[in-house]
Amino acid sequence: MTIDRRSLMGAAAIGAGLLSTAQAQTAAPAAALPPAPATPPPKVTQILARYITGARFEDLPANVRKEGTRTFLNWMGVAVGGSHHETVDNAVAAMSPFSGKPEANLMGRAEKLDILNAALVNGISSHVFDYDDTHLKTIIHPAGPVASAILALSQHRPVSGREFLHALVLGVETECRIGNAVYPSHYDMGWHITGSCGVFGGAAAAGKILGLNEQQMAWALGLAATQPVGLKIHFGTMTKSFHAGRAAQNGLTAALLAAQNYTADVTALEGKDGWGQALSRSVKWTEVTEGLGSRYEAALNTYKPFACGIVSHPGIDAAIQLRSENKLTADQIDSVTLHANPLVLSLMGKTEPQIGLEGKFSIYHCVAVGLIYGAAGEKQFQDAIVKDPAVVALRHKITVNTDAAVPTQKSDLTIKLKNGKVLTKHIENAVGSLEKPLSDAALEAKFSDLADGVLPKAKAQKLMQLCWDVEQAADAGAIAAAASA
Repeated sequence: MTIDRRSLMGAAAIGAGLLSTAQAQTAAPAAALPPAPATPPPKVTQILARYITGARFEDLPANVRKEGTRTFLNWMGVAVGGSHHETVDNAVAAMSPFSGKPEANLMGRAEKLDILNAALVNGISSHVFDYDDTHLKTIIHPAGPVASAILALSQHRPVSGREFLHALVLGVETECRIGNAVYPSHYDMGWHITGSCGVFGGAAAAGKILGLNEQQMAWALGLAATQPVGLKIHFGTMTKSFHAGRAAQNGLTAALLAAQNYTADVTALEGKDGWGQALSRSVKWTEVTEGLGSRYEAALNTYKPFACGIVSHPGIDAAIQLRSENKLTADQIDSVTLHANPLVLSLMGKTEPQIGLEGKFSIYHCVAVGLIYGAAGEKQFQDAIVKDPAVVALRHKITVNTDAAVPTQKSDLTIKLKNGKVLTKHIENAVGSLEKPLSDAALEAKFSDLADGVLPKAKAQKLMQLCWDVEQAADAGAIAAAASA
């Protein structure tokens, strides 16, 4: 039988109609009332913009100003210390041919670049050692994306020390509050939160120095929202430090654009199809908006005593204490067992690191150098130490058992000696934590150690004092000039 095209289309239409009716009948029972609309989020972007533009230095509590100063000092130390790492050399070689006006210093180096590229390179330099500050609630490294942006800006236009310190605190406050809102979901999705949230800190701080009005600040935050950077897969590579540098550069770019009335959506953080929806499965916007001006995340910053991933610090602390208390040597050790939170292996699980950057993300290497050297500073993460046969042999004796019931700040280390003796150490809070913060003297010792070999001792001492006195500085840009090699 021959079927013409018209008959075939008619039959298809009838079939489609019958199918549609059947589907409708089948689906009818499920056609319940739509769910009640979710409570709309607060106008987070605009609330933040209003707070940042209206905030006054005089309203900062003394402890917040002090912590801001400690944050700046620590940042300067790690930026100078990291300035001649191969990663930074490569970045300078790549960016220098395309730099604009050379008006901003690179910490610890002789070169100058335009302010956007200087923000990038100084951010890389400050993060490459993984020795920078840490907001423990989110594992954000706050200073890199903020200080790198505004110190470069301070060499483009006059900025007093008070303005600089205030902007630094506001930038840290902004990025950490946004981090609080999306952590841990955002981090678990693979984002390196220092880059993805740090861009807001850079934009807020630079925008404050530029004197943006509320509308412009909302645009700056919106521009920052569209420039997230950072994937955790790059941990242990040069690209991890790029995240802090690019966040600084992107945040500064956002503020400069907004100052010229470059527009953005003013609900970019909280709106449908905005930053929060795109980058996290769970968002608590009240973490951003509540207590602005009275509760300061910037006062909760901490500073690393060890040049590696923060979750390894309880294990290192335990290793160093056991070594010191028992005068241990590696040849006495039969086996080592660390009991810790699962995040330790998730972030620090490299079993056979080959270079220093990988060693910073190997809990095995971190504990081994703690036991052998009684330290885990930058010197213990050189390529030669990572490949040292004695270190490698001890790494192979270390087992890590994880338990979600163990908080990230705690750990238990057990060492079995060849003579049968068993040593244990429980760490409730590692050195460098909020409960056991680094003293000012310890920060100074860290700064001096990092600057050693980069700057002459007298120059390093003068730079350290300039950082301590930043609040009284007439010209913040002069501090950057003093940090040049």
